[in-house]
Amino acid sequence: MNMKLSLSNTRSRFGSPRRQGGVSMVLLAVSLFMLLGFTALAVDGGNLYVARNELQNAADAGALAGARFLYTNDGSAGNPAYYTYAKEAVEKNYSQNTPVEDLEITPGHWSFGLMPGSSPGFTPYNGGIWSAPILTGASTEELDNDPTFINAVKVVAARSDIKVQTFFGSTLGLDPYEASANAVAYIGFAGALRPEDTDQPIAMCKQALMDGEEYSCDVGRFIPEGDQTGGWTNFEHDDSGASSASELKDLICGEGNPDELRFGEDIATNNGQVQAAFKALYDCWEQETDKERLWSLTLPVVDCEDGIAPSNPLVGAVDLNIAWIVDQDNKIDDDAPQQMELPPEDSDGVSPGTWSNADADGVTRWDDFVASMNIRDSDGSLAEWSSDPQESGWRQKSIYFLPSCSYHEPKGQTGGENFGILARIPVLVD
Repeated sequence: MNMKLSLSNTRSRFGSPRRQGGVSMVLLAVSLFMLLGFTALAVDGGNLYVARNELQNAADAGALAGARFLYTNDGSAGNPAYYTYAKEAVEKNYSQNTPVEDLEITPGHWSFGLMPGSSPGFTPYNGGIWSAPILTGASTEELDNDPTFINAVKVVAARSDIKVQTFFGSTLGLDPYEASANAVAYIGFAGALRPEDTDQPIAMCKQALMDGEEYSCDVGRFIPEGDQTGGWTNFEHDDSGASSASELKDLICGEGNPDELRFGEDIATNNGQVQAAFKALYDCWEQETDKERLWSLTLPVVDCEDGIAPSNPLVGAVDLNIAWIVDQDNKIDDDAPQQMELPPEDSDGVSPGTWSNADADGVTRWDDFVASMNIRDSDGSLAEWSSDPQESGWRQKSIYFLPSCSYHEPKGQTGGENFGILARIPVLVD
């Protein structure tokens, strides 16, 4: 009797086997529904991820191609072909064998927010073809805050008509997905330099090119003057001191830097006299110019805050004109210039004429020359002749240069500071 009561109590507590089977079917249905949901999330989510990544590749390629051709090859004007290059690059990148349907290509200005109170971001430009930027007389920060400086291309690539298909998601009533991606590529100032982007094994100090915080092309200087104008370089990273005379001599009037120069890294420098290299440079200058023409060169720029040598960080590149080279300081009557083309007064690259002075006195010629070319000492005074060798602007084995105000062919990869040369290769910033 007690045993029957016990079995009855057990059934009432746990339910009948038929009732337990019903609950199991409900749990199985819920589990299958959840499994289908997770499968849809995994498969369809992965499919959407792949489709969007392919759209991102298309947008990245288009932005880089467009920014690469924002300016003409000589850097003198905006280039309307940027749109064609960007569009072609996007169209070569399919998303799941489907071409991009909706495409927006917009030039504009990218700011890193370098000025106090400014914010990073992209400002679209809608004013037709833009002019080449005036890079002289402006700091990197000022140009970063100038929306009229067109330095970027934004591309939006999307699929809205032929959407990304769902597989398991369609059984749950989910519609195909729209997908899009955008990218912004920025073209800045020459930083990393490709092989042969520079011309001679001379590194210019950024301090000799700046007027305060701004790059200036109005004042000439000479090497050596103090310890912040420039020095020799063998273009080598991970090296200390470019002191090998034979190595430097072999680089004179050669093909420039043999390897890539990387922005931000030190290159070997030397601020001493290297007679063999100087003599080779002097001979090359004389042959190139007949001592009557400016010698245009592209040179690496280094930070000389702590002086020049034995190594200095690369911060950019500059185009400048060698105006004169003095070999021996005791031959001023024979060697002072008598005529020289004048540097262009604006960015068109055309010389306004020729300076000349036929006076028999070399000092007179020299003082007239440096005044006409505006070549100055580090203290701001004209580099005129003086009876004191330490004060005289006419010095043995010195190179007198003028930064160039002309537009220049873009060179190198974006990453340097503004010394008047735009980069050739853009970078993605968004």
